[in-house]
Amino acid sequence: MTEKTFITSSGTIHYWTNEIRYDRDTLVFLPGLTADHHLFDMQTEAFITEKNILTWDAPGHAASRPFQLNFSLMDKAGWLHEILQKEGITLPVLVGQSMGGYVAQCFMEKYPGETGGFVSIDSAPLKRSYVTGAEIWALKKTEPMYRAFPWKVLRKLGSNGCSTTEYGRTLMNRFLDSYTKDEYCRLAGHGMKMLAEAMEAALPYAVDCPALLICGEKDQAGSAKSYNRRWARKENLPICWIRDAGHNANTDKPEEVNRLIREFILRLGDDSK
Repeated sequence: MTEKTFITSSGTIHYWTNEIRYDRDTLVFLPGLTADHHLFDMQTEAFITEKNILTWDAPGHAASRPFQLNFSLMDKAGWLHEILQKEGITLPVLVGQSMGGYVAQCFMEKYPGETGGFVSIDSAPLKRSYVTGAEIWALKKTEPMYRAFPWKVLRKLGSNGCSTTEYGRTLMNRFLDSYTKDEYCRLAGHGMKMLAEAMEAALPYAVDCPALLICGEKDQAGSAKSYNRRWARKENLPICWIRDAGHNANTDKPEEVNRLIREFILRLGDDSK
């Protein structure tokens, strides 16, 4: 993978690609809030020889710092679109974990018809109808709530609350080690605030391409499991539950998640014939 940069008015985004070949599918891996591109190491390793791969440290995360926290989810989708244009990538399969899944939904809203497929990993729908006013209010209070906890407690919640495996927890601890408590609280608070604002916008957020929902059976992040059940039922989307996996299902059960992604891509190819 080759590290590249994309300059915005708020800071520089760092992203990584393998050799882009225009005769094969592209997987765009979008990590969740506070995680970096290493969240998808197991997926990158599995697909690097057969697919185009693009992943990033989202704005304000890891190598994509310093970065002004003055952007929205739609801004992130716009920057992602510009990066894909720069690389000559069209109709990518967007694979978003948690916050990455929200970025993917904003991308589909902002650029209809430009997504080849969508894989949501422990994310949730952005549509306003799925959330209550109280839930939106609570999202906006994330930063002061986090600041009330000792850093040691926050770190434990951040690792144990996201993963059920030693590998997944070690990875999350590595991400957390790259932040001070102040940085972490500001980043998490900003992320949840822009999520709340995206929901309040009450846009259609239509999934306008083939999609697959993946969710860990032991996901304890908010109401992720409940959201996914409703999302699958209301919008007739296929859902796969990953046994013994937490919120970062792709790190807890990478082989199973990789198999599901591969089967999904194969179905995309069959449907296009």
